[in-house]
Amino acid sequence: MAKLSAVNKNKSRIQLSEKLYKKRAALKKIVMDKKITLEERFKAQQKLSKLPRNSAKTRVMNRCEITGRPHGVYRKLKISRIALRQLGLQGKIPGLVKSSW
Repeated sequence: MAKLSAVNKNKSRIQLSEKLYKKRAALKKIVMDKKITLEERFKAQQKLSKLPRNSAKTRVMNRCEITGRPHGVYRKLKISRIALRQLGLQGKIPGLVKSSW
């Protein structure tokens, strides 16, 4: 099990990134538009830099929904490889069979 503080920090990052997603996207659009004057783009860049760093989508870590493990997480299932193996051995995932040859 991962540290509870790390899991909670990641949850707050997810909430913050969802909350400020539209605002960040609008400011980024202004910054990247070459047709807008340099002064307006610079002001938009300053507003963007004043937003909290944790509101960026790249700051969110993919963590296992069951254990909170940050590494070896399947994106589609949102489960770590270890938790997937345990659930598969218990027979809780339909169609998943432990291979043997």
